Amino acid sequence: MKKILLAIVLVFSTTILFAQQSTFPVNGSYDTRPGMYAFTNATIVVNANQTLSNATLLIKGQTIQAVGAGLTVPKGYVIIDLKGKFVYPSLVDAFTSYGLPETAVAARGFGGGGGGNRQSVFVSTKKGAFGWNEAIRPETQVKTIFSVDSKKADELRKVGFGSVNVVNRDGIARGTSAAVTLNEGSDNNVFLKDQTAANYSFNKGTSSNDYPTSLMGSIALLRQTYYDSQWYGKQKDEYNISLEVFGKQQDLPQIFEVDGWQSVLRADKIGKEFGKKYVIKSSGDEYQRINEVKATGATLIIPLAFPKAYDVEDPAEARNVSLTQMKGWELAPTNASALEKAGIKFALTAFGLENSRDFWANIRTAIENGLTEKQALQSVTEIPASILGISDKVGSIEKGKVANFLISSDNLFKNGNIIFENWVQGKRYVVNKMDVSDVRGTYNLNVDGVGALTLKITGTSGGSTAAIERTGVDSVKTTATFSRNGDWVSINFNLKKNPKGDVRLSGYLTSASPLTFKGESALSDGTFGKFTATYKEAAKEMPKRDEPKPSLAVGPVIFPFTAFGTTELPKQETVLIKNGTVWTNEKEGILQNADILLENGKIKAIGKNLSAGGAKVIDATGKHVTTGIIDEHSHIAANGINEGAQSVSSEVRMGDIINPEDVNIYRQLAGGVTTSQILHGSANPIGGQSQLIKLRWGKSAEELKFAGADNFIKFALGENVKQSNFGTGARFPVTRMGVEQTFVDEFTRAKEYEKAMSVKGNSVRRDLELDAIVEILNNKRFITCHSYVQSEINMLIHVADSLGFKINTFTHILEGYKVADKMKAHNIAASTFSDWWAYKNEVAEAIPYNGKIMHNVGITTAFNSDDAEMARHLNQEAGKSILYGNVPEEEAFKLVTLNPARMLHIDGKVGSLKAGKDADVVIWSANPLSIYAKAEKTFVDGIAYWDIDRDAQIMKAQQVEKARLIQKMLDSKSKGGRTQRPMGDAPRLFNCETLFNYSAELTEKENAH
Repeated sequence: MKKILLAIVLVFSTTILFAQQSTFPVNGSYDTRPGMYAFTNATIVVNANQTLSNATLLIKGQTIQAVGAGLTVPKGYVIIDLKGKFVYPSLVDAFTSYGLPETAVAARGFGGGGGGNRQSVFVSTKKGAFGWNEAIRPETQVKTIFSVDSKKADELRKVGFGSVNVVNRDGIARGTSAAVTLNEGSDNNVFLKDQTAANYSFNKGTSSNDYPTSLMGSIALLRQTYYDSQWYGKQKDEYNISLEVFGKQQDLPQIFEVDGWQSVLRADKIGKEFGKKYVIKSSGDEYQRINEVKATGATLIIPLAFPKAYDVEDPAEARNVSLTQMKGWELAPTNASALEKAGIKFALTAFGLENSRDFWANIRTAIENGLTEKQALQSVTEIPASILGISDKVGSIEKGKVANFLISSDNLFKNGNIIFENWVQGKRYVVNKMDVSDVRGTYNLNVDGVGALTLKITGTSGGSTAAIERTGVDSVKTTATFSRNGDWVSINFNLKKNPKGDVRLSGYLTSASPLTFKGESALSDGTFGKFTATYKEAAKEMPKRDEPKPSLAVGPVIFPFTAFGTTELPKQETVLIKNGTVWTNEKEGILQNADILLENGKIKAIGKNLSAGGAKVIDATGKHVTTGIIDEHSHIAANGINEGAQSVSSEVRMGDIINPEDVNIYRQLAGGVTTSQILHGSANPIGGQSQLIKLRWGKSAEELKFAGADNFIKFALGENVKQSNFGTGARFPVTRMGVEQTFVDEFTRAKEYEKAMSVKGNSVRRDLELDAIVEILNNKRFITCHSYVQSEINMLIHVADSLGFKINTFTHILEGYKVADKMKAHNIAASTFSDWWAYKNEVAEAIPYNGKIMHNVGITTAFNSDDAEMARHLNQEAGKSILYGNVPEEEAFKLVTLNPARMLHIDGKVGSLKAGKDADVVIWSANPLSIYAKAEKTFVDGIAYWDIDRDAQIMKAQQVEKARLIQKMLDSKSKGGRTQRPMGDAPRLFNCETLFNYSAELTEKENAH
């Protein structure tokens, strides 16, 4: 009778929820009686810090009326006895796309005209008084495009979620999100808060505009939008919906979605510039740089999507899996624990899971790897609720809050726990049958493509372990991984010698009498089918014995998190290098049997018979000691190099996208390189701002930057920038005449801009693009110009003379021998190749004597790489000047050391060996200009970031580490763990001819899910 009464009341409660929509007419009679329920005798987890035993929960309609032990149940309440069961607050997910229409979030990474005859799109095609770039769409409001999705809501409720934040994941400025419950029915009835946060990303999304094409372009566009918003609020001439709405959203919480810990830091840097504290939705790799992430002070939303093990049974395919991928697979489950130990506030999200049913398995895996249950509960209830500003409504079980709660069989995080019901806004949703808790027994199992088997489910908590048997000719006996979440089960096993190999089963309890499971099967040969398991008899439990738990030990985090990374970075020491042949690059020339003392990151002294107390002594007898090589023109250590959608992109900064994990840093240290200028590409006449770095392997991006160095910018001439073969719809300019006009226009605008900005009380909009050009005019930023052809070199010199700016360096400059006199007269440096030619029409008249001729004229001349591989042997490139031009040895070596230091204005710190200069020192096995010379040690700031002996040890240790990880992945597969096919992740290498690039942030990876 009680069950019948309960069913009737539940029907009424559904009616009530609709009846409460008072602004909607009802076709029939109204019934406004609230559903009233008393849940008694339960263990009620109020929040992560408070648990009540034998307690009662009272709800009326959508609201919690009371919770506590010893409560008297008022008359009229339906009593539901939950003795032996647990009540938890329903989970809150702070980051979902629930209820939104599917969006083709394109990652359009091509710049310029995009090739062919494609029409470039420079300004928004969106109708209305909106901003110029469609990637900036703050006017988008989730509340206006949201609609209840019954299927998805049911899926999330089964996991345990009761409310979610809905984010429109389209664009860089994405507009406002909204918090809703997972109740069904009218859209009007589910909103908890219509504006929870303003949302951002580095992904342009579906914008049809060409700009931006890169991560640095996305950063620049967002920064410019902040400045435009500040200007917009002070002017009355322009009406702009996007800027007006953007400004109004600045008082809301701010959520920033990024891909990877590096972009956590990038987003935080923008936040600090504009006084914002972002909540950052990250990708789950923060454990790799936990200290840097902690220093941001940001609250995080982290996923529970862990990478699958790689299928490494084939040794040939196993070679495609990098150490980064292997360690990432092993360590990803430790991320939440690392954040908790570091004291970083974070919420957990189910976003990114291939299947939402993996949520509990993954959260338990995180707990096994050190996450506490208390933190886990807070991170799926109270913390996300506080992030969204809905703590007064959900996240805990308290009087006055929305009746969102779970009924479970046990501790929510215990393996084998079953979520029976999820009540959302006081409405009951059955997740699993409350009267079926024990599934232990022997079953007749039939799997398509495999045949008849016997399944035995044993263990505790109503079934937690399983075994598979088959008798006959091909007898099988193997253990199986068995997991259960209420009515849903997952069974994985390996038939070993049987051709079918791995078998994965996923299904539901379809009948309680007899117990029957049905579902889908997947075999290792790629075939799919069905399976049925029907209860046969009770299982015979074996006597209990203590089984050793599998080791959860994991390998250490290394810095950088890639090949040649180490657990501890080399430290700065006092070092005395004795008895070497020392190339000073100073007036002292080359010293025989000399010593050099390094102390506190500087060169302390150079001479003979030096001594220094407890200094580490290195015997350099028979070896050569030089200053570190300086590469004036490099494209390593960057997430993309071009922002080419517009003819001028001086607003973008290579410093925003430095990638300290690039293995080429380490490889170039092995070639004696200690400093590199990371240049923008050559897709447009005026490119982006350069970044000078020291190759401090293992340090963060900010720590790589050469402190106190002058600022540079990349210009370009020639075929790359005019793009006349891109079609009639291509970006301006499309002729060499147009290139000249681009420079004239830009500097003319910059002069007018500077003049207007100098007027007191002006209302000029700050323009990041023009700011950089003004710096050039004021000798605060210096030009490195990609150049080949004599006529264009002359053109830019003329434009510079006409408009009053200087050219610091012509790079490439393969026809420099034709204009050397003019360059000398204008004090323009030359950074060229030693002997590259014939790789395109513009270099048809290149000669190997170019560097020698410019050097003889008195031009500061250097050899650069423009290539990750060439940079590893720039010492040999310098040696070619002896072959082709008979340049003296000391002068030849200066082509890759002191001369590039001079053109980069850092010769006061590096480029030669002199007391007081930075201790950037290389010990060579032979004459550094010889092809046989090896860099045995490379010091940067007195720290040996490269050591040939330590390198051998690192490689040996990492071979052992990879072997361990391969075995661990093989073990995972043998136990039924899911795998993925090995896919190489070799970094893309850039050079000046790389016109198009995909940013690391603008990939399908971020658009997934």
